[in-house]
Amino acid sequence: MSQTKQPTNTSALATLVIVFFFWGFIAASNSILIPFCKTHFNLNQFESQLIGSAFYGAYFIGSLILFILSNVIGYDILNKIGYKKGIIYGLLISIVGALLIIPSANANSFSAILASFFIVALGFSLQQTAAQPFAISLGDPSTGSHRLNLAGGVNSLGTTLGPIIVSFFLFGSVGSSAANVTVTNINTLYLIVAGVFAVVAIFFAISKLPEGKNDEKFEKANKAASSLLIMTLLIGVIIIIGQFSEVPKLTLLLISLISVVGILFYSNTQAIKNNEGWGAMKYPQLIYGMIGIFIYVGVEVTIDNNFGALLKIPGYLTAEGLDESKISKYVSLYWGSLMIGRWTGAVSVFNLTGLKKTIATIIVPFIAFAVVLFVNNLYGNDVNDLIAYAVYIVLALAAFFYGQEKPVKTLIAVSSLATIAMLIGVFTNGIVSVYSLMAGGLCCSVMWPCIFSLGVGGLGKYTSQGSAFLIMMILGGAIIPPLQGAVGDLSSVGMHHSYLLAAACFAFLVYLAIKLKRELKSQGLDFDAQVSGGH
Repeated sequence: MSQTKQPTNTSALATLVIVFFFWGFIAASNSILIPFCKTHFNLNQFESQLIGSAFYGAYFIGSLILFILSNVIGYDILNKIGYKKGIIYGLLISIVGALLIIPSANANSFSAILASFFIVALGFSLQQTAAQPFAISLGDPSTGSHRLNLAGGVNSLGTTLGPIIVSFFLFGSVGSSAANVTVTNINTLYLIVAGVFAVVAIFFAISKLPEGKNDEKFEKANKAASSLLIMTLLIGVIIIIGQFSEVPKLTLLLISLISVVGILFYSNTQAIKNNEGWGAMKYPQLIYGMIGIFIYVGVEVTIDNNFGALLKIPGYLTAEGLDESKISKYVSLYWGSLMIGRWTGAVSVFNLTGLKKTIATIIVPFIAFAVVLFVNNLYGNDVNDLIAYAVYIVLALAAFFYGQEKPVKTLIAVSSLATIAMLIGVFTNGIVSVYSLMAGGLCCSVMWPCIFSLGVGGLGKYTSQGSAFLIMMILGGAIIPPLQGAVGDLSSVGMHHSYLLAAACFAFLVYLAIKLKRELKSQGLDFDAQVSGGH
């Protein structure tokens, strides 16, 4: 007898995807705010990247606090309050952060702006921890990944629109000069952001949504908690040393990077000797997955966050260097590339087979590309120099088809392609270099589900805990972008050649994919099955 499928709560899902949209909108908007703050506060490239560090560092801190508190009291706090309330509380925290940006900007304090962004992202951390399992719970479990695909596609739409809309609010219009920008522009933007967050929170509160709770038993992991706390304290000490000493920022960031990877490997080594108290961390594939998410998020963010500074360099794209008010279409193309890839991955949602699926897989990315061009044109951007980017979409499609939706094969294919693209971007100038660096977005678009599924493979009852650890590794977005910024500040390297770091990250992901395949194979796990999802 076949089991009746649970129908999807369409109205609840429609409400939920709004939250996914704003994660993308705000995260991608940082790319416009970073060069603006760099000019306004007279910052170097490393200092400007602290916006990203505050933003993505909050994801780690927020997830860590939730895990530590749950571990101490012995039950899952989020499951206790429910996913619905978790999202509402997260939105309220983000509202506070958005409103604090206004007095911070009025006080002309970059430090206060960083603290405000940290609070916004703390709210996002709680929202994301709740929203992903909530999306799965709003229907039959067998179609949960389809709902995440839809949410991921809407998230990508937010990342595409964000830079353009924020540029409009900061500069008056997308293509205008940045000379007339005042603090009033920032006040208006974040007052609207706070207002929209409030409307969504109220809508969630009055909507008849399920609470979103489950009966899954919380697994304590005291040794894993201690390991993560040591990692946090070590990074905190490094930050303090950076503030009160003359130790080069590049040295400190490299130590941070090595510390994260080193502590994770050490934890796994200890867990293999005695797995009691380590929970999910006793599995090598989770450790590889955590490092993979750390590197993936870091390189995805660093390509974009440092790109505004590269475009402003005379002789790179234009003889005099691009004005910061005119970079939005290229930033939009990068995040649009992520949308192109994720929409392509969502084709499997419609259960197409054979020739129909092949045709849809070819057509959908170009429909997404047309959306990117249309939105940019709508906001007054000249898109003629973006059209030839279609060649890179064809190359990415070839990698997607080669991967056959198999996680290891796909991860190796897109990471290899991205490594080559970064190298072309570094050793060329002009639009070819721009296209090549932007193509990193096409490759990154399918990495999250590949790394995530491989990282939690074979974890059994520790899958939920392992998922929480993987989300913590969004921390990579707080460390790798300022590391590239510090490399770019070196006169011997420069901003252009600092993208060799992105190439190295993608090459390392190829290595991790091979390690994951070997580890899972040694456990008798076959990961040639189809996967889907998105971040």
